[in-house]
Amino acid sequence: MKKMIEKLISIWFSMLGHLPKKNIVYFESFHGKQFSDNPKAIYDYLKKENTTLELVWGVTAGYEETFKEKKVPHVRRFSLRWFFMMPRAKFWVINTRTPLWLTKSKKTTYIQTWHGTPLKRIGTDIEEVNIPGYTKESYDKEFLAESKRWDYLTTSSSYTTTHFKQAFGYPGKIIEKGFPRNDQLVNLKQNNDKADDLRAILGISPDKKIVLYAPTWRETDNKTSEGYEFNIDFPYTNFLKQFSDEMVLLVRMHYLVAQTLDFSSWPSDQVIDVSTGYDMSDLLLISDVLITDYSSCLFDFSLTNRTMLFFMPDSTQYEEDIRGFYLHIQSLLPGPIIKEPDALIEQLKQIDDIVVDKQYEEFKQTFCNHETGKSAQHIAEIIKKEMSETR
Repeated sequence: MKKMIEKLISIWFSMLGHLPKKNIVYFESFHGKQFSDNPKAIYDYLKKENTTLELVWGVTAGYEETFKEKKVPHVRRFSLRWFFMMPRAKFWVINTRTPLWLTKSKKTTYIQTWHGTPLKRIGTDIEEVNIPGYTKESYDKEFLAESKRWDYLTTSSSYTTTHFKQAFGYPGKIIEKGFPRNDQLVNLKQNNDKADDLRAILGISPDKKIVLYAPTWRETDNKTSEGYEFNIDFPYTNFLKQFSDEMVLLVRMHYLVAQTLDFSSWPSDQVIDVSTGYDMSDLLLISDVLITDYSSCLFDFSLTNRTMLFFMPDSTQYEEDIRGFYLHIQSLLPGPIIKEPDALIEQLKQIDDIVVDKQYEEFKQTFCNHETGKSAQHIAEIIKKEMSETR
């Protein structure tokens, strides 16, 4: 039955794809579950431009609240309106893969922004696929078929370009202007007012340091109806005991585990769950310290020149049994790698002694050398140019 439905959807998209295109730019972030990331930065830029384009987001049922609060034009994915709109949109701006049965017309321009610089292996470079429903062969085949549909792909560095081409088998056009979500991190000083406003929204006083904990997910963890479990023990109790007077902890869980965790037992003004309803780039903008593991946010945060700590209690397992890394992380990362919760607390006690050094600067030059601070503008110009050429 599932295959039959997918086939019917594919036929429908193909039929409507032959009709004249509407001046719609369709946005989607993390499978319609967020108003965030590179698509949001492009949307925000186009919105400020007062363009005549119709800007519409695809949103998964149950995730509409943020879009309603912010009055963002959106349509529920797989609704009747969505079935008539998406296949006729002139542009798709999306940061993850889309199912192949959502057939893309040659008249639609698909801008794939992706969602970060790869530290861990991605795409066909993953040696052992642990994702339910896939074998290594089927995963690679689907990934390669998907990348052939992209008309543009954004990258943040020469390193990213090389690995994207290889891991995605991507033959198309590359936009080497940085990730749009990082424009505000490149232009940090121009966004001080925005940072102050977000602090106020979160109720964080100016005298407190903001520590952001943003780990990634593990595909080997148990899958539930709401997502994946998360089994890394962070020292929340000890953090509050040691730093409640001077620091606030923001917790940003990966979207695949965000629905499975409950933070209601912690003081809501000291441990703040920002997994949903906030753009990650905004959280990086206001944070004084980032604690992460293998998440690509570490590359983005380096643009701020602020302190990073790498809490990786499972680094050996992750490298050998889950994904593997492109580079030797021990000599690469611009901050200490920590495996024990108590050691993490000790590092936080010495946070003011950690400085930006030569290794940090070299890291930025390697992984952020295409960041221009004008990525969203460049993509907006491509959209407007292609639209004018088809009139």
